[in-house]
Amino acid sequence: MTIAGSNDIDSNDFDSKDFDTADIDTTDIGGKAHPPRNPLYGHPPMNALVERALQLSANGRGLLGIVGEPGAGKSTFAEQLLEEVEDRQAGVAVAVSMDGFHLAQKVIAARGQAASKGTIETFDADGFLAFLRRTRAETDRSVWWPEFNRDLEDAVAGAIEVAPRHQLVIVDGNFLLSTRGSWGQVKSLLDEAWFLDARPEPRRERLTRRYISYGFTPQAARAKALGVDESTSALIRSTAPRADLVLSELG
Repeated sequence: MTIAGSNDIDSNDFDSKDFDTADIDTTDIGGKAHPPRNPLYGHPPMNALVERALQLSANGRGLLGIVGEPGAGKSTFAEQLLEEVEDRQAGVAVAVSMDGFHLAQKVIAARGQAASKGTIETFDADGFLAFLRRTRAETDRSVWWPEFNRDLEDAVAGAIEVAPRHQLVIVDGNFLLSTRGSWGQVKSLLDEAWFLDARPEPRRERLTRRYISYGFTPQAARAKALGVDESTSALIRSTAPRADLVLSELG
């Protein structure tokens, strides 16, 4: 895996012949994405990952972080892992996300950050930390996590229950390994953090497809994927050495 710094990213370096929005299949992309039949990540294979994840809860509740760039497939991977764990031990795991800690849309707009929504400055790091601490400490009661609602473009409180029976909590997010400000405390609250090492062009295409599903034109979707998101991607990649495990995308 090569970790690139922000100075290594230049959208002018992307060859449009290799990334043409006219080639993007826009069918069946509305609504929530469903995990593909074949996993994106297979090194190590999923069965080994399930065993490793379950070991995190051998002595009490385990918190597993899933980290990756925009378009890496974090939520899809987390859902796949959750399904596999549930096949082994039903009812023991749950998945939550850092996305529930987006600042409110009206706050982002008032701060002039609407165009850069999704960057590290547009999340409530301290609120996220508080929920991680509660999830680790309050194992005898339910902790209700917020969830980001794409239709509302805002987080909804109390949307996901982490119940006492949930011994493995899978947490996905972009900045779980960051050392900026309060984010630097996140890693110590996770038993492990896995980094998804996505292939650049497939990742950008998935990201472009996502924005098209949100109503962007193909051209606007590509511009967004290659704009602010690339700077965010560079920041996230720079945190990969802090991961306990790096998973390589198949292909």
